[in-house]
Amino acid sequence: MTSSSETLSARGGVGLARPVELICCALIVANAALIGHTYLQELMATAGAGSVYDFVTTWSAGHMALTGHAAAAYDWPALKLADERTLGHPFDGYLGWPYPPTFLFVAAALSLFPYAIAFAVWVASTFLAYSIAIRAIIGDRIGYLLAGAFPAVVANAVVGQNGFLSAALIGGALTLMEDCPICAGALLGLLTYKPHLGILFPLALLASGRWRAFVSAGVVAALMAAASAMVFGVASWQAFVSSIGYTFYANGMADWGKLQSLFGVTLALGGSDTLAWTAQTAVALISAVAIAVLWRSRAAFELKAAALGVATLLVAPHLFAYDLVILAVPLAFLVRLGRTSGFLTHEIDGIGLACLLILMLPATRAPVGFAAIAVVAALVIRRALAAGSVAVRLPETAPAQLG
Repeated sequence: MTSSSETLSARGGVGLARPVELICCALIVANAALIGHTYLQELMATAGAGSVYDFVTTWSAGHMALTGHAAAAYDWPALKLADERTLGHPFDGYLGWPYPPTFLFVAAALSLFPYAIAFAVWVASTFLAYSIAIRAIIGDRIGYLLAGAFPAVVANAVVGQNGFLSAALIGGALTLMEDCPICAGALLGLLTYKPHLGILFPLALLASGRWRAFVSAGVVAALMAAASAMVFGVASWQAFVSSIGYTFYANGMADWGKLQSLFGVTLALGGSDTLAWTAQTAVALISAVAIAVLWRSRAAFELKAAALGVATLLVAPHLFAYDLVILAVPLAFLVRLGRTSGFLTHEIDGIGLACLLILMLPATRAPVGFAAIAVVAALVIRRALAAGSVAVRLPETAPAQLG
């Protein structure tokens, strides 16, 4: 391990190689400039000419919940009227509210602030949580630098979406999994605000015998669901369940190319609905088997966490550009593994390629986001199969791991 691409771990995990530091700093400046330019344009826009960003549905749904109309947030025409009142002008199409009533607690709290202030508070607070999670994974202050430099930051920040929150919950849960499984489970329980991102976690916990985390996640999820039913009414859950199918297809039909999943890519390339679901299901099943085997094996925890992080994105059919922030989590675990045991040849190059593909996302209609996920998945597979790495095999005896 003497190539220049491996110098990230050359100082025993203390810092970044100088070229990597400079690239990260440049990306942070670029991210800040792009986000700042977008926000400045909105501030300078004349009344009624502002852009329509996803956060408006969060604020409007929260306001509806506060005023006793939580179930109406799942009525698309009603929510659109609320969005237009919030923005002060009409717009084409629908944004929709696809989240379970548990997320209305967050939305309602944000709607206590004026819209513009709530937007800033939401982006800033969730970005901070995401940055803390990446720093905790890497175990060094350089984590903040890497978190801020990740190109997907822009896609989430400019529209006020929830990618930062999802990455923070997934990254935080994986970071705490070994030392505080109950806390890790609690974070996974909160992740049920976006259920399709948590599909593989119960499988990984069961395969590895992490019962405390499993039970904690279930308890928190159940308490959140019960609390939301009490506060926002059972009708809100009925409306949510009724809207699930329509929400998925209506969001996707706006432009299948926006989906950064195999399902969306297949449809964008002209494949049939049946083919898209067949391909997505096949990838999901392969990912599930791989996670079950890997998490039951003696592989390094960093490898298990990286695999689960990238597999979470592979199995989700409903995945947009802002969700790619989550890809920072498996990348951070790969960096942590490389800093402690050395990087494989061209591994840093692969990480750079994944980031470059995401950087290209705003300028192309090609499925570069899905390609980035595939690159990271390949890096994880290579790690698992690499000579000299911890063997990925079922133990002769599989004692339950209480942690």
